Amino acid sequence: LLLLSCIFQMETTQESYLDLFPLDAIVYLTPDSENGNLCTVFLFPLQNLTLQRAQEQSLQTARLPIREYMVKTVNTKNYHSETLAINQVFDVLSTYYETQSWPAALKAGVSSGKGYVLPDAVK
Repeated sequence: LLLLSCIFQMETTQESYLDLFPLDAIVYLTPDSENGNLCTVFLFPLQNLTLQRAQEQSLQTARLPIREYMVKTVNTKNYHSETLAINQVFDVLSTYYETQSWPAALKAGVSSGKGYVLPDAVK
């Protein structure tokens, strides 16, 4: 289990996060969440299973606000994905922590290959 905190200290443990933290302090980061208002301390990004697992454990969920700040681009493959690799999520969150700006943070971590860009980048 990898825990990322706002000051980017990392620790590993064999213990379950459900035993380590109160449920109201845990937020699953999943692109399937309806909640685009990300304000989280701990992240557990496990693609495809995250929403179901969070619901089974009665945890709140959130996603990066890609839909709120970015627009879909026209591309030959008609490909659009809000699922990011952990390094991209880290880039977004660390930039947001430094700038307090979602547009700047999303620009830092969401590559154009995902099919999304900031509105001012659309030509």
